[in-house]
Amino acid sequence: MRSDAVQPLDLADLPSPLRDRLAPRVDRLGYLGAFFTHAGHQPDALLHFYEFTEALKAALPERVVEIIALTIAGDTGNAYERIQHERLALKIGMDADEVRALSHGTLHAFPSFSPAERAAHALATCVTRRFGSGCEPAFLRLKRVVGDEEAVACLLLAGRYVAHATVANVWRLQLPVESPFAAAD
Repeated sequence: MRSDAVQPLDLADLPSPLRDRLAPRVDRLGYLGAFFTHAGHQPDALLHFYEFTEALKAALPERVVEIIALTIAGDTGNAYERIQHERLALKIGMDADEVRALSHGTLHAFPSFSPAERAAHALATCVTRRFGSGCEPAFLRLKRVVGDEEAVACLLLAGRYVAHATVANVWRLQLPVESPFAAAD
């Protein structure tokens, strides 16, 4: 079910700077996601949120981005983001069992995750379960493994995914595509 709390907008309804920035994404995916159709009512904020996300993703290895996204999506019940990132994780070459483990919080069972990936997962888990309170040790462990720049990017990205989960869950957003694991689960 999709929320009727906000009137969805089409790509054509968005102001030019946002529409121009999102058009390649729509061309690639074949749809404008509900997050954008709803949040488009605040086009300047949405454009900055999108640019913030893209800057953080560019600062991190792809696997780390997907680990943080899937960890938080699983912990927050954000199916909209979980399904999208299951697909992205598989596309970048993550093993299907790794992706399932992240979505279900069972990362510890897979030795294929590097120390940096495990530390990013631990921080993301702490952030969602404690809203950052008491997460300094997890952040410092990550920082020792990856350094200041990457650790800060991981923390900011975790905050971004928590913000997205909050909004997506309030609006009960769903993607127009199924989980790649829908038939298997």
